[in-house]
Amino acid sequence: MDPIPPDPNPFPLAPGMRHTRQRQLVWDAVRRLGGHCSAEEITTEIQAAFPNFSKSTVYRALEALSASGALHAVRLGDGPVHYEISSEDHQHAICQICSGILHIEHELVAELEEHLEALHHFRPVRTDVVVTGVCSVCARALPGSKTPIPPKHRRTLEHIHHHP
Repeated sequence: MDPIPPDPNPFPLAPGMRHTRQRQLVWDAVRRLGGHCSAEEITTEIQAAFPNFSKSTVYRALEALSASGALHAVRLGDGPVHYEISSEDHQHAICQICSGILHIEHELVAELEEHLEALHHFRPVRTDVVVTGVCSVCARALPGSKTPIPPKHRRTLEHIHHHP
């Protein structure tokens, strides 16, 4: 269950917030799961080792970790909120068939923000972009193809640039 060891460095917390064992367990679970995980997935991960760890404790820890900036809550289309460790901002493209996730290049988002500011006099404060579509693996697996559709799971898609 523990391919990534517990983080020896405490996660960042906002001033006045306490570092608790419960928050550490949630932080470690998000790291093990690799991000883009729901509260349900985090609860299941923790309960494998601590069966009495409640979902409400997970939600409280996620709220604290998100408020402190350690985690980023993301809406990936339909379904529950997903959490990932805060790093540089990035946006997502989601495959509607397998739920695979592709991180969109920052340059594209910056170009959109610059366009809005220059041509529409609209200054973005925060940008959230979610593009829904079909990944290349699922496109090859559509009806009439011999390629199997990958299992539905929020995996990170390989970032490949295809040139015409």
